[in-house]
Formats: sequence, structure tokens, C-alpha cells
Amino acid sequence: MSAIEHKLPSKDRILLAARKLFGENGFHRTSMSELAAGADMSVGLIYRSFKSKEEIIEAIVCADFDRKLAEFESLRQRLVDGELTVRQTFEELFQKTIEENREALAFDILAEGFRNGRVGRTIDESCQRFRDYLRQFIRTANGGLNNEELEGATELALCCLFGLGHRNI
Repeated sequence: MSAIEHKLPSKDRILLAARKLFGENGFHRTSMSELAAGADMSVGLIYRSFKSKEEIIEAIVCADFDRKLAEFESLRQRLVDGELTVRQTFEELFQKTIEENREALAFDILAEGFRNGRVGRTIDESCQRFRDYLRQFIRTANGGLNNEELEGATELALCCLFGLGHRNI
């Protein structure tokens, strides 16, 4: 762990280590002791921050969606302010999606969502927030769409984003 990473708050260090280890080894094949070593802390400190690995997965899902929505809002605001054209905005959006390399972890999290109802609900809630925000984003780009067209454009954008984000699997 780098000196900068070591200065992060405990929860952030745990999530950073969890993303790395869960992505490399899978959620179920990563032990709490491996996670503690990766976060450079004791297992007890992890359990003070999170009750279970399930809570860690939920925290990763929420943090990732919050980060993605903040990126979307920044792009949407640049569109509204006239800094970007609609085309440039969507090109940046798709480019950011391509640059992310979290395919293995994303699929492991999705699989856990099917096995674990609580994680599944967290994923569903986050996906709905993402869909709602994407719909607003598209409405900003083209306010003339009726509801049916807006839903179609939202579905198409979701398919493109999901496909681009997971193209290497």
C-alpha cells in the first residue's frame, strides 16, 4: 500500500483493497485476512467498519454509482453551459465508460446480487438511480423527445454503456 493510500480513512482503504482483491480473486475466494493485509489493518478494524463482506460489496456498489452519477452531472452541466455539444458530451460519456476496467469485479458483484437478496436490492436501487439520471441527461440533450422516445433513447444508451463497459469479458 502506498503512503498516499495509507493516509486514506479506514473505510476507503478497505474499499480500495476490496476492489483490487475481489476483482483478482472473486468475492467468495477473498478471505477477510487477505482483505486486512491488503488494507494494511487488522481484521477487527474491518469488522468495526463493516459487519460483513456483504456490506463491503454494498458499499462498493453505492460508491461506484455515486461516482458515476457525479461524472454524469459534470458532463450534463458542461452541456447545459454550452461547453460541449450533444455529440461531444456523449463521446466523453462513452469514452469514460471504455476507460474503466472493472469488468471482473462488476460481474462478480452482479452474480452476488443474484445469490444474495440484500446485495441484489442495493444493485437494483442503484441501477434505478442510474437509469433515472441517464433519462434526465438525455432529456437535457434533447428536450423534444416524448416519453416513449425518451424511454427508447434511455434503453439504447444503457445498452451501449453496458456493452462498452463489459466488452472485454
